[in-house]
Amino acid sequence: MKYYWIETYGCQMNTAESNAIINDLRSKGWKEAESEETADFVLINTCSVRQTAENRIWGRIGYYKHLKESHNFTLAITGCMAERLKEGLQKKAPAVDMVIGNFNKERLAEYLDTKKIWNDNLVSDGEYTFRELHLAENAFKAMVPIMHGCNNFCTYCIVPYVRGREISRSPESIIRELKELEQKGVKEVTLLGQNVNSYRYIQNDTIINFTGLLKLILNETKSLGWIRFISSHPKDVPEDLIDLIAGNDRLCKHIHLAVQHGSDKILDRMNRGYTRSDFFSLAKKMKTRIPGISITTDLLIGFPGETQGDLELTKDLMKEIKFNDAFTYYYNPREGTKAFDFADSIEDKEKLKRLNEIIRIQRKISNIIKMDRVGEKVKVLVESVSRKNGEELLGRTEKNEMVVFPGESALIGTFQNIKLIDLGGNTFKGSIV
Repeated sequence: MKYYWIETYGCQMNTAESNAIINDLRSKGWKEAESEETADFVLINTCSVRQTAENRIWGRIGYYKHLKESHNFTLAITGCMAERLKEGLQKKAPAVDMVIGNFNKERLAEYLDTKKIWNDNLVSDGEYTFRELHLAENAFKAMVPIMHGCNNFCTYCIVPYVRGREISRSPESIIRELKELEQKGVKEVTLLGQNVNSYRYIQNDTIINFTGLLKLILNETKSLGWIRFISSHPKDVPEDLIDLIAGNDRLCKHIHLAVQHGSDKILDRMNRGYTRSDFFSLAKKMKTRIPGISITTDLLIGFPGETQGDLELTKDLMKEIKFNDAFTYYYNPREGTKAFDFADSIEDKEKLKRLNEIIRIQRKISNIIKMDRVGEKVKVLVESVSRKNGEELLGRTEKNEMVVFPGESALIGTFQNIKLIDLGGNTFKGSIV
């Protein structure tokens, strides 16, 4: 019997791809090790979107280098860091036995099954291969990749260089996976892509776009209670998508739109493809036509050339749009991107100061929005027993808000109607209605 151990970092696409690898390994008789210390094969699926993400991986590689002194196993690195550095990763970390690029993950299980010594790198370029199933064992929520890659080339972003150009998965393949998920009792799916709105598949001389795909999914599936999607680029949100979300209860009334900044000067320098006014118009349109929609965002602070005035424009944008929540971070340069060579950088101390200002504003906005929700009755998908209280359950609303409430573990994986009775930090407290 052979045993694997997989660590996954970064985005939901990485999680879905790790699940597919696990399914491949299990189909060939592998089992998950009880810990990394008993594994024959260790795989780290990496992120490269920020330097901090790579720093964490270097730390994990150091840990496994030390573990090799007492335990014989193969250490492999895959994901965006592996795709970016390729064989160069091993020059810095000889403890790594294999490097597997993003376009070779589907080859891994077959390679391990046919080779006696696992020390070859799988880093050849080619077309991305979508897998047939990305479900974790016994899961009632699933992530389903529908497209891969990015053509936008934002000046700060490494993704197009490590994920390649956009490619869309066939509707037939997507529907097959969704139908299998229904058979396995899955209640919620998240459709994944670096830019799902760019989905475009030509079939019988007909172009199927993202809205068309969603309509097909809604027609072909019945028991998937909630359908989510991520990520959406603000410049690519069509009118018919807004109308479809507004008119169908199975499409969650939540969308993540990464504005990144509130200054036209910075947006242009980032090569985002829209203006501050464009984003305002889109957000207003969505809030008007989809009552109660939750809009979350990303905010990138301290980009080269950002002035105090640019920061104030971002603050004003936040206060006017009132995002439900925001992922906030300050800029750190990624080698290989256009912005890496921008000269007018900002000191980290100043970037952190500006970031903290943004975080304080968003926390206040998020708290006000959530407090206004107290007293409402909402539908919740129960996810797990609460880590803080074994007599409580944790669930999420369609707006992706966390709720804890008293209940039995038998309710995990079901939808429940919950009354929101209080707010503790970012988590609602509720009771079953």
